[in-house]
Amino acid sequence: MKAVRFHAYGEIDVLRVEDVPRPSPGPGQVLVEVRAAGIQPGEVMIRRGARHGRWPATFPSGQGSDLAGVVVDLGPEVRGFAVGDEVLGFTHRRASHAEFVVVDDVNLVSRPQGLPWEVAGSLYVAGTTAYATVFAVDPGPGDTVVVSGAAGGVGSLAVQLARRRGATVIGLASARNHAWLKERGVVPVAYGEGVADRVREASGGQVDAFIDTFGDGYVDLAVELGVRPERINTIRDWQAAAKVGARTYGEGSAACAVVLGELARLAARGELEVPVARTYPLEQVRDAYRELEQGHTHGKIVLRP
Repeated sequence: MKAVRFHAYGEIDVLRVEDVPRPSPGPGQVLVEVRAAGIQPGEVMIRRGARHGRWPATFPSGQGSDLAGVVVDLGPEVRGFAVGDEVLGFTHRRASHAEFVVVDDVNLVSRPQGLPWEVAGSLYVAGTTAYATVFAVDPGPGDTVVVSGAAGGVGSLAVQLARRRGATVIGLASARNHAWLKERGVVPVAYGEGVADRVREASGGQVDAFIDTFGDGYVDLAVELGVRPERINTIRDWQAAAKVGARTYGEGSAACAVVLGELARLAARGELEVPVARTYPLEQVRDAYRELEQGHTHGKIVLRP
């Protein structure tokens, strides 16, 4: 089968699509033929070696957590799935950027009818991260919450989940994404110089919570806006969070099939939009990451093996 591999830390050119043996499922595992697999900014940092102390790579390393596909083989003691089932889920083995992947049965849910493959295959990391960030700051009716990177893979879901809880949501994004945010009941504000004043004007001077999906000074901005540290959450700037006492809830705080299943059902019913910016065939994985690393993608980029 074909799978993405890299044999050393580095930039995009270390990525290869190689022929590797097709894996076999063990006890409690299924083999999934992958139909779609999302790519993540965190994978860029791992590939570059910037997260070696936290998430070291063992070479040759695969890539990918998100996946959706069809069950083609079962190991012993599998519960709840059969060959032919359409599923979505995740793996912690850096292996979903491939034609086939072995997945623990507890990390899979059935694909709801009508949920597109591209959405199903890119929902886990962004969806559970967004879910965790909203849980961390606990917005409700009467609250105003600011979300940085509001049109990105995580931010675009966080703004919707916060709105579902009745909060007023201010989304920091470039002007080209403002119309999309407005259509979903989010107050768009341009980032960049003067953003604090623009947020104060949009919020009437009252900001209760802040979700940072981008890093680069937004924790400090939240403090400047008067948000209490326990209602600030960042998924990127852990150093700033430690300095002020903010939270760092992310994917690992909601990494379970129960949350994924809930998000998948919302998306299938049209109650949660998962924007997909573009899909690439597996062989064009380098092109996919070139687009991702530009940092201005609205929604998810997905590989289609």
